[in-house]
Amino acid sequence: MKRQLIAAVGVAAMVVGLAACGSDAKKTDSGSSASGSTSGSSAAADGKKDYNGKTLKVWLMTGSAPKGWTDSVKSDFETAYPGSKVDFQIQEWTGIGPKVTAALSEGSVDVLEVGNTQTAGYAATGGLLDITKDKAAIGGADWAANQSESAILDGKQYAAPWYVTNRVVSYNKDLWTKAGLSIPKTLDEFYTALEKLKTTEGVADPIYMPGQEWYVYFGLLTSEGGKLAKKDGDKWTGGLSTPEAQKAFDVYKKLQGYSTTGAKDKDEAKPQQKDVFGKGDVGSMIGLGWELPDEKAMAKDKIGFFPLPGKTADKPSGVFLGGSNLAVASASKNTDMAKDFLKIALNDKNEGAVAASGLIPNKASLNDKVVGDFASAAKLAAGVGGITPTTPNWASVENDPNPIKEFLTAALTGDYAAAAKKADDEIAKRLNAKQ
Repeated sequence: MKRQLIAAVGVAAMVVGLAACGSDAKKTDSGSSASGSTSGSSAAADGKKDYNGKTLKVWLMTGSAPKGWTDSVKSDFETAYPGSKVDFQIQEWTGIGPKVTAALSEGSVDVLEVGNTQTAGYAATGGLLDITKDKAAIGGADWAANQSESAILDGKQYAAPWYVTNRVVSYNKDLWTKAGLSIPKTLDEFYTALEKLKTTEGVADPIYMPGQEWYVYFGLLTSEGGKLAKKDGDKWTGGLSTPEAQKAFDVYKKLQGYSTTGAKDKDEAKPQQKDVFGKGDVGSMIGLGWELPDEKAMAKDKIGFFPLPGKTADKPSGVFLGGSNLAVASASKNTDMAKDFLKIALNDKNEGAVAASGLIPNKASLNDKVVGDFASAAKLAAGVGGITPTTPNWASVENDPNPIKEFLTAALTGDYAAAAKKADDEIAKRLNAKQ
């Protein structure tokens, strides 16, 4: 799961070299161009398309598909379309960018998993099929809007949301019990809990939160209705100099101020926060499921979870939604077959299996199927989550040196306005750069 979520939370590779994709009309299984009509496939006696003898190549990333999901989808599809075959091929995250670029250019893959922050890049260069007109037929009428947003570029749908996850507060049950604490329902109650932990024997740090936890800040910004960047006409502008960003930072600064060991110039990976939390003397941290300590360091039943509370008890704070989409390659020769695959892969039965694996499904109506303590906490905030700006240039913003991380350190240690302006200028420069 770790590699899966590293990509899911936004460490997306820069997508380049796909300009040739889609420039030549490739023939689909229906005999039309990849972007054209889906009619014309030979039909079986029951009116269903006939894929007898055809093989659909589906790329999934290692650690992504829940146990049993591929078997279920393969069986359902091959039963529904006798004589067809689904060939799942598992790919490694390392070096996946160039491999996907080549496969999309050559038409050697039909359906592929794409990180939600990567989708816009592949779509912009013509690698992914526009499925806007097929959305309802695929089952997308009730997809969660904030998940589907990552698959939309310039008003067109280029992929289907598959699943997401997000950060929650993980807390040491023993230390919270010693401090006489219960789960907070508001930010003020959380601050009170952190104050109490400061004076509790055996607590080295009420919360471990280094200064460059920019995904936590992103969630707080989402709560205030702000954006890291927005498009004004044909140009992008940074959003950190706005009142919404300032309000979000005020909350972020207060939370970070309770961390006695979190360096203001480090992120959650330096050191890995699971190692810090796993020592057993830290009251809480904010992180993903794969960031939890190993069982040898801390037993699972010693850790509790709750969404980061909001200003009022009726809604938690916002979160960054990291996850994956399923897309059809525009150069595929089997686009009709690929769309019918998505209908089955994303139906309530199979998407319910995603929820049962501890991930957040692509529609709120299936959230009652989510299992697991971490996921049960995460789903409470999923509805108020958001994603980074959907632009192919976004990956460049996250390249080192990351201007958002630098902004947080500078704002925590100096002047907010100056730090925000510097970051906004750099974000705009990167987002407006020609590809």
